[in-house]
Amino acid sequence: MDHFFQLKANGTTTGREILAGLTTFFAMSYILFVNPQVLSLAGMPSQAVFLATIIASAVGTLFMGLFANVPYALAPGMGLNAFFTYTVVFALDYSWQQALAMVFICGLINILITVTKVRKLIITAIPESLQHAIGGGIGVFVAYIGLKNAGFLQFTSDSSNILSINNAAYNAGTTSYKDGVTGVVTGGGIVPALVNFTQSGALLALIGLFVMAILVIKKVPGAVLLGIVITTIIGIPMGVTSLDFSANNSLGHAIGQLSTTFGAAFSAKGMGSLFTSPDKIVISLMTIFAFSFSDTFDTLGTFIGTGRRTGIFSDADEIAMETGHGFSSKMDKALFADSIATSIGAIFGTSNTTTYVESAAGIGAGGRTGLTSVTTAACFLLSAVFAPLISIVPTQAVAPALILVGVMMVSSLKEIDWSSMEEALPAFMASVVMGLIYNISYGIAAGFIFYCLVKILTGKIRDIHPVLGIATIGFILNFIVLAVL
Repeated sequence: MDHFFQLKANGTTTGREILAGLTTFFAMSYILFVNPQVLSLAGMPSQAVFLATIIASAVGTLFMGLFANVPYALAPGMGLNAFFTYTVVFALDYSWQQALAMVFICGLINILITVTKVRKLIITAIPESLQHAIGGGIGVFVAYIGLKNAGFLQFTSDSSNILSINNAAYNAGTTSYKDGVTGVVTGGGIVPALVNFTQSGALLALIGLFVMAILVIKKVPGAVLLGIVITTIIGIPMGVTSLDFSANNSLGHAIGQLSTTFGAAFSAKGMGSLFTSPDKIVISLMTIFAFSFSDTFDTLGTFIGTGRRTGIFSDADEIAMETGHGFSSKMDKALFADSIATSIGAIFGTSNTTTYVESAAGIGAGGRTGLTSVTTAACFLLSAVFAPLISIVPTQAVAPALILVGVMMVSSLKEIDWSSMEEALPAFMASVVMGLIYNISYGIAAGFIFYCLVKILTGKIRDIHPVLGIATIGFILNFIVLAVL
């Protein structure tokens, strides 16, 4: 065990890695229940998606741990699954089988750009200041997820700022909605505020934050996971932790439905009809591009943001990545492990599988090797049987862990020269803006665009790495594509 995962060389132990793997799993286990809810709206059987989510997450995470020996976990990405349902299926009128075919092609593209070193070239082209900014931005993003999930924030919007309800344009004259209100999109007039903590969920999260902060500051072993367990138990008398075990997400139900989604991407309703309509070929290619671009930069942002500060990807590893051939570094192997997961997920029946930013929770708990990932993968497999038990851990018990991990990660912002506007402006866009717009890829895009703009305005265009310039143009084209879609 020690020899295979190089535990001593990475300054860790078996127990610490297992605790970190459990922490990562509980930080991201919500995807087991949220992903089926989102994709079932597109017409996919929810139990099949439930099992496909488990398989894609377990296989991708296991490969990451055994092949790359790094503590990252993979699962179908939030945001990408919403794009799958609301844009590709609802807005563009593709079938869910065709959408799965696009996701599979996106996975092949990711594999291609990984083995041809395109992904590696992008990483080496990013200036050091932006890498620090992306790391801090991941921290801001993770902490904001924690604040939101904790229920600490409430948002107020008047009717003039409401854009759509239930994915349809808002009409002030509509007073009732069939099946109730399932989603509201509002404009920039929305105002955030702190809740008054009369809600038991927010109060539990606050208690959990205090408990976890004490454990972390006192350097109690397994502080983050122990904090999640304690908060979950405290939530029982408060009525937040529900002990109403449900068999809705069960292995028996899931196996019976998996045949519907398994291989559907290659069926006549999927790949067989994706490019048969001449008037939709261009839009199909644009959609695949949007899938791939977002997936790629979400992953790169997570690796850069968490790996540099913690030493998971050391200076020696970065040099090996830049000068070596094949899979000579951990980063090379990690990028390849991530790239194959999307196609595997599409085969079984789920949207893009990507490296999760919640891996930072396990890294914050001390995870440094692939044993953390192997532990998380084992938890995903066990969740097929114990899903009802896992579902009792409330979101409010995990949220404090994300807040504290985010705080740990923003320390990389101290490496930026904030007194220089040339460096500060792109860094701000790639860090703080990343969290506020709730999207890793778009935060990186903002950093890239303003970095290039600053260099052009100051007559230092030669400082822009050609790969960075091409990626920036790609981001701009991606925004145009999304506007057209």
